[in-house]
Amino acid sequence: METRGLMLPAVDWDAPWLAPYAALGRAVAAQAGSGGVATALNAQGPAPVHFVAQSALPAGEAYEQFIFRTRQCPTRDNLHDLFNGLCWLQFPQTKTRLNQLQAAEIAAAGVQPLRGPVRDALTVFDENAAFLIAPPALWDALRARDWQRLFIDLRPLWQQAQLLLFGHALLEKLVHPRKGITAHIYCAPIAIQNIANLDAEIAAQLSASGLTGKPFLPLPVLGVPGWCGENTQPGFYADPQVFRPPRSAA
Repeated sequence: METRGLMLPAVDWDAPWLAPYAALGRAVAAQAGSGGVATALNAQGPAPVHFVAQSALPAGEAYEQFIFRTRQCPTRDNLHDLFNGLCWLQFPQTKTRLNQLQAAEIAAAGVQPLRGPVRDALTVFDENAAFLIAPPALWDALRARDWQRLFIDLRPLWQQAQLLLFGHALLEKLVHPRKGITAHIYCAPIAIQNIANLDAEIAAQLSASGLTGKPFLPLPVLGVPGWCGENTQPGFYADPQVFRPPRSAA
């Protein structure tokens, strides 16, 4: 698909991990060819930011500070920024809260060569987080990195679970799915009825102090039942380079 001289790779919007984004994603991708990604995102309806060309970002101003100051989101014509825009549309409260926390850190300490623990955690969340709604037994197996129990012994319980991907870099990587792609699962009590409720609940929970505790667990996303045909074979999980044991066990 041609957008201002750039070619956006094809996206399989039927992939199970893209289900929450598929309708919007198809619409944005279809419109981006004629007007660019920012214009296509703006056409989807109200959002807490207005998407603008990357050239709107002044030289020397931090990206997150610019968004906080202007409520404008610099956007390039590529998949990374297309997925970032979809996340703004689907999770507006969570994205706004992340931006507020980033801007507060920048205001307090400026832009340093190293981000520091809070901005590092915020970046991990923004780029690679996912939300798991699951029965307690699945959570216990995930915390223990007991992949055999999580994906084989307790496999029927995944019918009661839902994994929602949030990080836009994570979504971009899954355009070309491979076994090793791993999400940072945000560890927080979540009780939801729909994405809007999830968005509000996560946004209310997020804080600088909470994120410095690294509240994440790794989950190779193609291990999720139904997300990869190959994972129906038990041997799929017998790969220690992907399904790694806890450090103490290793």
